Amino acid sequence: MLMLTVNLYLPRRALITFIKQLKRWSLSLSLCVSELQEEEEILEARCRELENRLSEQGCTLGELRKEMGYKGSLVGALRANLKEKERHFLEELKRRSHCSTVLNTELQKQTEAAAYLSFQLHAARQKLHQQRMQQRQGLLSRANNQGVQHGAEQNIPLSGASPSSPVVKPKRKSIRASSRVDRTRECVPIEKVTGPAEPTAMPDPALFLHPRRHRARSRLTVAQRPPPLGQDEEDGGGEGPVVDHDGGARLMTSATDAFPSEPHGSVEFCIQVLVRKLVYYDKDDLFQ
Repeated sequence: MLMLTVNLYLPRRALITFIKQLKRWSLSLSLCVSELQEEEEILEARCRELENRLSEQGCTLGELRKEMGYKGSLVGALRANLKEKERHFLEELKRRSHCSTVLNTELQKQTEAAAYLSFQLHAARQKLHQQRMQQRQGLLSRANNQGVQHGAEQNIPLSGASPSSPVVKPKRKSIRASSRVDRTRECVPIEKVTGPAEPTAMPDPALFLHPRRHRARSRLTVAQRPPPLGQDEEDGGGEGPVVDHDGGARLMTSATDAFPSEPHGSVEFCIQVLVRKLVYYDKDDLFQ
């Protein structure tokens, strides 16, 4: 008020300048106000944009929270399932370890039993082998005794035929007796020693079937055969022809020599061969 009163007493030019200054000042103030309004509008737009962003972020945070809750429930279920599977796995592992322990003990028992049985089997085989060797030795000794007895029986008729003749030294064992012993040894079945042989195919029967037309030829060959040394000496003593009693053994050896691939221990096969030969031979032909 004091200024206004002072200015009233000023001159007119000063008043006009003062009014111009006031107008300039008001214009500057209006410009500042407009700028401030524009800035305010810009700030309001920014605030609205930020509010929108905040609302969107709040929505996304809510969705993320929901998803986190769902994932948390899934994690809890998976943890429970994993714990349940782990418990079942531990129980199964314990059960299988117990079963493996039981099976190991059973396997050990079975192994011990198998070892014991194999030992018994080996001992039984050894015992059986010894028994068969003893049987073979007994058969061989019996065959030797039979050969010696047969040689002694051949020497007895000679001593009885000439009682007045002087005492003659005992002759040595003839080749015929030794060959008879060898043939008897060949007739011993080997399966009594080595066990039963594997079954083989039956040989061709035509090898053992001799027709009757060969009888005359066989008789001629037998008649032309030179007598052995022992028989020559016996024939010189005035005795008649000595009958060969080992025809059965010769028949057996011929049957076994006809098939070298067949095992000698097949008794049934030898019997079949003998029966086939008896069909084509007479009783006189067997002892020629």
